[in-house]
Amino acid sequence: MLTITHTHEAGTLIDGTSRGDGTADVLKANRWRWGRSIAAWYVPHSRDRLPNLHTITRTADALRQAGFTVDVDVDRTHRTTAAVEADKIARQDDRVAALDAKAERKTAAADAAWDAERRALDRLPEGGEPIKIGHHSEHRHRNAIAKAHNATGRAIAATDDADTARARAASAAATTDARYNPVTVANRIEKYAADIRRLDRERISPVYDDTAGYVPATPDQISRRTARTEPRRAELVDQLVYWESVRAEQIAAGTATGYDRNTVQKGDRVKVRGSWREVVRVNQKTVSLTTGYSWTDTTPYAEIQQLTTAADWEAAAAAAATKTHAG
Repeated sequence: MLTITHTHEAGTLIDGTSRGDGTADVLKANRWRWGRSIAAWYVPHSRDRLPNLHTITRTADALRQAGFTVDVDVDRTHRTTAAVEADKIARQDDRVAALDAKAERKTAAADAAWDAERRALDRLPEGGEPIKIGHHSEHRHRNAIAKAHNATGRAIAATDDADTARARAASAAATTDARYNPVTVANRIEKYAADIRRLDRERISPVYDDTAGYVPATPDQISRRTARTEPRRAELVDQLVYWESVRAEQIAAGTATGYDRNTVQKGDRVKVRGSWREVVRVNQKTVSLTTGYSWTDTTPYAEIQQLTTAADWEAAAAAAATKTHAG
């Protein structure tokens, strides 16, 4: 008996498989992976997400065709985004700690390898004395050179390993900060809001009829679509509310600017990616900026780092010109 399960926290897993029972080929063909840390087959990227019913059904059918008895247990409820994010941060902290420890071990191994390399070099004759062919010292001399060469190779390899481990640890340490970058958070909010609007449109979208063309969806069709999409919509709404609260906290703390079309006007100067540009048009979600050429660039409000009104900019320019003239 094989059991395919899905929960929001654990993702999609299968229980009851064993090595050599023939399930591996079927699971691989349906894009499952073996997880060494959990000692089980799983669907990639299924944790903290609603179930992919197509993948689950396709896998169960393929296993049954291969002669297996398969049970499916799917839980379509979702955890709160706050709980999901707390778990992600905790897992990332554990990963950072493990990588830091690995980097320390690799660095210590590299230091030891270079010490061994130095000792091997110290055993070579001083001054780069050549090998005395036929002399009783020839064999010992060749062995010393080979050992020194091998020690150098091991030291270089150990240093490369240590550098790679430190780079991975540094990258992992920056992951959470990157996930909560103010611009990334703002973009995520836009995406979730767009996904909710798409589902709402899908719920009431017209239906094609062979004779009448597109006709309004019936109440029954709308009801069935709503039932189908509601779990995903509820998850998206929860995610949207969570990230909007994160952005509100960032704006209050000053790590995000929070500009919009109500605070930016044509003629203002804004700082984007370290450069000051003039606003030539204010749009719903972006501003159009001068480039110094005949065309303009559009930039999301979230990427504006600083703003100076047109009046303040002109006043500062006039003051600078007066100072220069007086000097």
